[in-house]
Amino acid sequence: MTFLPIVSRELRVAARRRGTYWMRTIAAMAVILAGAWLFLMMQDQPQAMIAMTLFCILTGSAILYALFSGVRATADCLSEEKREGTLGLLFLTDLRGYDVVFGKLVANSLNAFYAVVAAMPMLAIPLLLGGVTPAEFGRMALVALNTLFFSLTLGMAVSAMSRSAQKARGTTMLLLLICSALLPLGGALLATFGPTREVSPVFLLPSPGCAYYLALDSTYKLLPERFWYSLVIVHFLGWLSLAWASLVAPRSWQDKPPGAKTLRWRERLRFWGYGNTAERAAFRRRLLARNAFLWLAARMRLKPATVWTALFIIACLWVWGLAKFRRDWLQVPIYVMTALVLNFLLRCWFSGEATRQLADDRKAGTLELLLSTPLSVREILRGQWLALQRQFIGPVLLVLAIECVFLFVSAGEMLDADDRVLTVVLWLGGMLMFVADLGALYWVGMWQSLSSRNPSHASNRSLLRILVLPWICLALLLAMFAIGSLNALQSQPGWTFYVGLWLFVGLATDIGFAVHARYKLLTSFRLAAQERFVLRPGFWSRFRGAATPTVSAGPPALRSAPGLGRSNSGSDQGP
Repeated sequence: MTFLPIVSRELRVAARRRGTYWMRTIAAMAVILAGAWLFLMMQDQPQAMIAMTLFCILTGSAILYALFSGVRATADCLSEEKREGTLGLLFLTDLRGYDVVFGKLVANSLNAFYAVVAAMPMLAIPLLLGGVTPAEFGRMALVALNTLFFSLTLGMAVSAMSRSAQKARGTTMLLLLICSALLPLGGALLATFGPTREVSPVFLLPSPGCAYYLALDSTYKLLPERFWYSLVIVHFLGWLSLAWASLVAPRSWQDKPPGAKTLRWRERLRFWGYGNTAERAAFRRRLLARNAFLWLAARMRLKPATVWTALFIIACLWVWGLAKFRRDWLQVPIYVMTALVLNFLLRCWFSGEATRQLADDRKAGTLELLLSTPLSVREILRGQWLALQRQFIGPVLLVLAIECVFLFVSAGEMLDADDRVLTVVLWLGGMLMFVADLGALYWVGMWQSLSSRNPSHASNRSLLRILVLPWICLALLLAMFAIGSLNALQSQPGWTFYVGLWLFVGLATDIGFAVHARYKLLTSFRLAAQERFVLRPGFWSRFRGAATPTVSAGPPALRSAPGLGRSNSGSDQGP
């Protein structure tokens, strides 16, 4: 028998897939554009400072991408097979648990691996500027690849034990946050009240962030052994996760009758989430009186409580920082960072909720049944908007109120009148962009939930269009202005020009994508809902008009190679 047969098959499939090559190109181009923009923005600084800043920001971004790749790539690969009933077919053959686990790992993580590897040579550009040593670059490359391996294998281990996509991704995200952030934070809290005020290495070494910090020459020369200990511990956790997934996968796909303890916990969770019979009936009547789809999307009554819980945790961290650093914590950069974290969290959460219900219904085939009822498309869209409003209106208003407080405090600390006006305009512009992004994410997310393969893809595509694309356009425009400003005879534009450009690009992107998505939803909703198994042509084929969508003979699970179950990568048609 061929050693790791699924791995060899998935590598051959990936070699024929356009997305494999596009991902490498896009990752390298993103690093080049980000590095060029940073270089042009810092051209007046010393060369060594430019090199170190470029190196730290670019490597930090690559490691952050690697850290959360498991949530996107592998957290739902085995659980999806279990939901569709194809995982058990694999174990009817001579395949072992490690054959399936390694095969799914390669199939779902190849693009993430190529993205990190393609970015590595670009991260060596600061070496040419000086200030960065080859050993420093080599250690950073090891940290990035090691973090990617840990994240992907942790996602595999969680996926082997899960059946729900949402729970699998949430658990993987939680474990990654515990290892990378919450564990060091807990050590810092204990050290604050301890006698030595020094954080124990037990809390720091399992974090990939610790290895990133110790990889720099300034810290590596002081504690070289801690860097290698952290690298080895994170790598060992990755292999431990992979071994656990290989042991659990052959046993977790079967539907076993739950025990009495499990049933008690299920009933308890159901009571917490939905209430007792009388409460569920009253809640259902109240929501159905407003909109039928509202009840379908908002049956889980504790959804608003989860958002409030996340905000409460952030508030506790903020209070801890205030208690530890006192007056040093009350600074404008802390206000800005807090606002950015809150806005980014709510944007991503809002996008996930906007795409989840319709994408799940479409994938399960229940959306077609829903459209056979007297519900109109506008009623479905309004019901989803009311469900999102019920979950997020309170947290959004609270965040806007907090940012108003930050605005007045930040403006009061500015001594110069021009700086005060600039501060007010930036805060107001940020709040305006926050509200505009949420509105655009609703329309774009609803349309992407009908045209994407699963809720994760729909959410990622919505965030890419609304949050990432405007910054890419803005960076390109600023780079062009920076190149033009190299001419000493050309006058430099003021801050009003740059702020206006930022608002124009962001609002134009939100309005453009929202109007297009709204038009598609109102005109093509039913057509998109019934085309569940349409293979879309590639980007260049659609651009040339040389190809039209073709309907496959069955669901993706039936289009995989015989005997190997469903392959996520095989159904990915690339950009």
